[in-house]
Amino acid sequence: MKMIAYMGVSLDGYIADKAGGVDWLNELPIPEGDDLGFSTFMAGIDALLMGSNSFRTILQIGDWYYDKPVYVASNSIQLIPEGYQERIKLIQGDIHELLAQLEGDGHQNIYVDGGKIVQACIQADLLDELIITHIPVLLGDGISLFGKLERSKTLEHRQTEVLGYGLVKSHYLIRNNR
Repeated sequence: MKMIAYMGVSLDGYIADKAGGVDWLNELPIPEGDDLGFSTFMAGIDALLMGSNSFRTILQIGDWYYDKPVYVASNSIQLIPEGYQERIKLIQGDIHELLAQLEGDGHQNIYVDGGKIVQACIQADLLDELIITHIPVLLGDGISLFGKLERSKTLEHRQTEVLGYGLVKSHYLIRNNR
C-alpha cells in the first residue's frame, strides 16, 4: 500500500492558522477551473484517509471535492452528517489499524489528509510520498504540518513545479520507510 500526503502550507510551514482556519488558502487569484494539478493527482488515488478536523473544515467550506471513498478517522464524530452517509466511512484506531481497514477494503494508493494523520504516518514510517504546495503567505503561528519528530527523516526530491500565482509544488519520496 502506498500512502501519499498532498498538502498546501504557508511559507512558514503551517496548514492552518492558530484558530484552525484555512481561509488564507482561498485568497489567491486562481482562475475558476484551475485545480493546479489536483485532478491529475486524484486520478492515481484509490481512497482518502482524513482526520476529523480536516473533515469538519471541508463541511464548513461546503464543497465536496472527492469522487473516491473517503475514510474519516475520528474518535469524536459519532454520526455521519446528513447527506454524507454514502460518501464517507467513519473509522477508529491507531494508524496501523486505520491502514489495515483501508487495505482490507482493497485500497492500495491512499491520499492522507490532515495534520495529525500525516504526522502519525510519518512517525510510524508509513508515509511514502509527500507533495507540498507552498502558498505565498506567512501566518506566524498555527497548526504545523510536521509537528515534532522523534527522529529525522530523509526525503528524496522528485520534482518541483512553479504553478504560478506564487505557488511552488514539490514532490518528495520519503526514505527509511517500512
